[in-house]
Amino acid sequence: MIDLVKEETGLWIVTINRPDKANSLTADMLERLCEIVESAREARALVLTGTGKVFSAGADLDAARAGLALSPLWERLSGALARLDAVTICALNGTVAGGAMGMFLACDMRISGPGAKVFYPVMKLGFLPQPSDPKRLAALVGASRAKMILVAGQKVPVEEAVQWGLIDRVVEGDVLAAARDLAADSLGATPEHAAAILRMIG
Repeated sequence: MIDLVKEETGLWIVTINRPDKANSLTADMLERLCEIVESAREARALVLTGTGKVFSAGADLDAARAGLALSPLWERLSGALARLDAVTICALNGTVAGGAMGMFLACDMRISGPGAKVFYPVMKLGFLPQPSDPKRLAALVGASRAKMILVAGQKVPVEEAVQWGLIDRVVEGDVLAAARDLAADSLGATPEHAAAILRMIG
């Protein structure tokens, strides 16, 4: 349910492939995502995307009730993405929600097709967000807008999220093609050069 394509250019494409369940994540799927990102030292760029109409609804509800919502796997995944020297791009094929926000926020760039929404209903569901997520969210959109998402439970259309700085670009057409375009300069540079610029930005 997690597909990985490694291209000769050094581009890794990771696809969440459980469209019949809104790409909701089980513990096994999260573990697989962690393993892929942690093993991506040879990747020059890594793109996260999904199949169907939703990028990911977050935790599978049955798994969440069984304890997945409190799993350290979420933080392990977002931390691995944030530490990766390769450029990381989250290419939303649709709405991102709940725990899936962690990997979305940890990427270097976030793009989306039109009509998607971004939301993180931790207040309503009675869960705490993963520790690093609120800080990453506030760094992108500011404290007040972070509270609109985490405290007020607002579902933010990606067209508005662009104005907030939460989405970098809304693209018509093939979102994966747009991600490839964003990765092109990094793929054409040496790994050391690309990693040095990423580190300078922070």
